[in-house]
Amino acid sequence: MLAEIKGLNEECGVFAIWGHEKAAEMTYYGLHALQHRGQEGAGIVTTDGDKMHVHRGVGLINDVFSEDEFDRLTGHAAVGHVRYATQGGGGFENVQPLVFRSQTKSMALAHNGNLVNAHALKNQLEAQGSILQTTSDTEVIAHLIKRSGNVSMEDAITSALSMIKGAYAFSILTEDQLFIGLDPRGLRPLSIGRLGDAYVVASETCAFDLIGATYEREVRPGELIVIDKDGFRTKQFTSPLKRTLCSMEYVYFSRPDSDLDGLNVHASRKTMGKQLAKEEPVEADVVTGVPDSSISAAIGFSEATGIPYELGLIKNRYVGRTFIQPSQELREQGVKMKLSAVRGIVDGKRVVMVDDSIVRGTTSKRIVRLLKEAGATEVHVRIASPPIQNPCYYGIDTSTKGELIAGNYSIEEMREIIGADSLGFLTTKGLEDSIVKDAESVEHGVCQACFTGNYPTEIYPDTEIPAYKE
Repeated sequence: MLAEIKGLNEECGVFAIWGHEKAAEMTYYGLHALQHRGQEGAGIVTTDGDKMHVHRGVGLINDVFSEDEFDRLTGHAAVGHVRYATQGGGGFENVQPLVFRSQTKSMALAHNGNLVNAHALKNQLEAQGSILQTTSDTEVIAHLIKRSGNVSMEDAITSALSMIKGAYAFSILTEDQLFIGLDPRGLRPLSIGRLGDAYVVASETCAFDLIGATYEREVRPGELIVIDKDGFRTKQFTSPLKRTLCSMEYVYFSRPDSDLDGLNVHASRKTMGKQLAKEEPVEADVVTGVPDSSISAAIGFSEATGIPYELGLIKNRYVGRTFIQPSQELREQGVKMKLSAVRGIVDGKRVVMVDDSIVRGTTSKRIVRLLKEAGATEVHVRIASPPIQNPCYYGIDTSTKGELIAGNYSIEEMREIIGADSLGFLTTKGLEDSIVKDAESVEHGVCQACFTGNYPTEIYPDTEIPAYKE
């Protein structure tokens, strides 16, 4: 759905490349493919083997970079990052890759995820004399690396990784090496590809398609990869645990042309829609999906039920951000600017509105109203994921239970709040059956903590969870 009005956002996207004469340009294009993962800041750092060059800024990629920047971003290797501010908030100082310079070796760090023990580690580092320059927990990793002593960079990173907990997919670039790592449970996606002789790494495989790279494999949970002049080598910095890839990557975040754990995202969403139709059938005249991430599930729901799929909702792709609205009336007008109901399709019809998730419920309420104002006689809301009842501590901006409607109301109460004629969700088993190839295997599995409350790591909550407010 529309990230700005839905209130559900991924933290960022990571891209890296080694061994390409146009490393900065390839990274720029790769970040374009990952722009949906973060729109609040972007940056690229390159190395020519001797010096590192950096350019970062607040805004979309096209706002941050111009042709002039690439004259300075020289080198055969680069790391890039697009950011959506969750943990640590926004501001230029938090735009990644973060660059740390020293007399021995500099490094640029790009990270996707959240460290659940970042607060405790910051307290420990400050007590030992560290001065933190940002509010991002990503900086914690750099401090832990530098405090490892006069050891090799590989050993220093390994030592730092033994102290952090949570979700992290990262790339670290020095003057002469590129390091890639993934947390022991593989909570965040990260893949490796090849572009000729060059190595490429990205949060999603769609970035490989845009630059013409070939997908090789996913980075394994607990794996540390080192790429330098001597080639490519890999090791396990810790024993991999049961894979718990974030299920919301399938449900909402990843682009439909990306592959996760060997499954195409679009195909996975269609399967979720078909399973939803089995679990929550309804009599209706037309099925429509909320653009964009719900379209695949809506098609699957339509195919499983035989109810025709129609374009009942249209997204206006040429509207800028509309989050600065001083009144409820203007906020609702902002939704109408972004979404329009197609009266000729829904007028006089019983409509199944398929969406990927419900976070606060305010957007669902407005869309149901849009459809009814356009003449729909009934609006049956079907959600292609289970109710989001619990906060995420791993890099999605739902850090409090109080802001989650499903964490505070029953399904019937939610139905009344959003004004739907009926409301149904996919079950956790239905979701797992749709996206996990082998649930019994250690190598395959998803995190459903936001649905079940069963977190795959220890949690260190830093803030109180306030009561829900409509």
